[in-house]
Order: sequence, then C-alpha cells, then structure tokens
Amino acid sequence: MSASLSHPLKRPEDTLMFREARESGDAVARFLDTNLETIARIVTRLMANPPRSVTTCARGSSDHAATYGKYLIETLIGIPTSTAALSVSSLYDSPVFAADTLCIAISQSGRSPDLLTSVKAHKDSGAFVIALVNDFTSPLAELADEALPLCAGPELSVAATKSYITSLAALAALVAHWADHAALKEGVNRLPQHLTQAFDLEWSGALPTLTPARNLFVIGRGYSFAVAQEAALKLKETCALHAEAFSAAEVRHGPMAIVGEGFPIIGFAPSDSAGDDVRAVAAEFSGRGANVWLADAKGNGNLPALAAEAVLEPILMVASFYRLANALSIVRGLDPDSPPHLNKVTRTV
Repeated sequence: MSASLSHPLKRPEDTLMFREARESGDAVARFLDTNLETIARIVTRLMANPPRSVTTCARGSSDHAATYGKYLIETLIGIPTSTAALSVSSLYDSPVFAADTLCIAISQSGRSPDLLTSVKAHKDSGAFVIALVNDFTSPLAELADEALPLCAGPELSVAATKSYITSLAALAALVAHWADHAALKEGVNRLPQHLTQAFDLEWSGALPTLTPARNLFVIGRGYSFAVAQEAALKLKETCALHAEAFSAAEVRHGPMAIVGEGFPIIGFAPSDSAGDDVRAVAAEFSGRGANVWLADAKGNGNLPALAAEAVLEPILMVASFYRLANALSIVRGLDPDSPPHLNKVTRTV
C-alpha cells in the first residue's frame, strides 16, 4: 500500500463523502419532483422531431453517466449515440455539423470552458441541447434549450457521489418517458427508496483484499459498464489505488493475461444477459485464483446487491460501492473528501 497517513484518522461515517452519498435517494426524489413536467415537454419535442443521432458532452464522472445514457438510448430508443471529443471545439476550433441532432450535456458545475465551447458549437450548428446540471445558475444551464436541474444540493466532498447517481437517474427517467416504458418509469419512481436500502448494504468484506492492493480491474458490461468506469475513477481518486475499468467482453482481448493468483477484481453484474457475461468472466478469474468481489443482482455474488429493473440495478450497485470506497480510503490512511492535487471544479480548456 502506497498511501500514507496525512490527517487525523476519521471514522468512515464522519466524512462528507459518506454523508453525501447517503443522500442520493433524497436527491433523486427531489429531481423527480422538480423535473417531470420538463421531461414531458422534452419528450413531446423529441417525438415530434426525432433526432438522427445523439451526442453527449461531459468529463469525469459525468462522462461515465453519459456512457450509461448511451446504452439506455441505443437499447430503448434505437438512436446512435456517441461522446463528443471536447477538444475538437475547444482546442482545434473545428466545425461541428449537428443539425437535427440531440446534444445532452452533463455536469455538476456547468462551468468548464471546454464543455461550454463544445455545447455552444453543437447548438450553433442546429442541435437541440439538453443540460443535466447540478448548478442551475451556471452558464451551461443558461446555454441549453432545456435544462434539468439535478437537485443534488451542495456537494462539498471533492469526490462526486450523489450528483453522479442523480445524473444516472435523470437519464433513466428521460429515456423511460421517451420510450414510454411503463416498467422502467415505475422502477425510476422506486429508486429513492431502493437507493437508501442499497447504501446500507454491507460490502466491508472486501476491505482485507483491497486495503493492501496496488492494482485491480473493475468489470461491467452494458448498463453496468458506466458503473465500472466510475468505480475505477473513485478508487484512483479517493484510495490512491490504480484501477482499470473493462467491459467483460473487452477484458478478454489482452488485459486478462495479467490476471492470476491474488489479483483483485470487482465485478458489477445486473440480472440481464450482459450480467451473465460478467458472471462468466468472474468465474473464470476466480478459477485462476484471483480475489473476485462480485455484486450480482441474481444473488450469487459475495457482495450483496438489490434486484430491480436490470437497467436500474447498476445505479443501486454504485450507491453500495461508494460506501465501500469511502471506508477503503480511510483504512488506507487517506481523506476521501480531499484527495491530493484535486479540486472540486476542474476547468479544462
């Protein structure tokens, strides 16, 4: 373990990260109470003028939420969805041809210059712009055609938690109404209660494996790949632990060669066919002697996970994961609220 103790040791429940992640259910409830009328207006426009493609604009945790949005839109709506390379507009000042497209911008602060430059380029070229943004007074909210305030409230820990979860829930709510998917709409309405239950699940059994670790893989697929990306980022950010996120399909193309005896793995397996592949990879790695920690919505993992609509299960899993990451940071001698060299708002150009 490379971490060093540089602050008075906190209890896990005393951190801002713990308190803010625990508020995720309430944040999602506020989002739904505030935004259903706006979502209905957005859906009316999208149904009347279907976009030929969707582009997402985001960085960091928000970009991981965009990955989740891509899977939602492509599986439930069928419209190709891609991620904008923000530097194309902010550094290269290249033209964007975005007429008849939808641009979804996701940000906690709504103030990063490269994000704003890219979103403006898409809007000026004819894209319909939706912003999911926690700071509703931000330039991004003003720039968008329609803005959905995340309503997560102040997030003081450097590590984004409740704003990320609310971004996932916002995308699920938007696509559920766009697809007129009754079961998903009902599942989204139950998310606040389920998130509270998920945060209370006990994942501390993984601490003895992860505390001395230096490297690990985080595995997901489909809807859960976005959660694997986010978990890997949080392990680097709050725990000084090198973690890489892989799709259960992609990990077979070379990276799995380094997985052997004692290698740590975290897997996120929802109850759908993509989750079946995560379970298969987890079983293969376990057979090699790897230390596999699997959150399995079918109930066969060693990390407890709630069953719900398969689309929503990864949101519940990341709530449970945040509690684990917070505790792991503390036992590794770190402060998850103040990772070294990081600021809450990153203003890239």
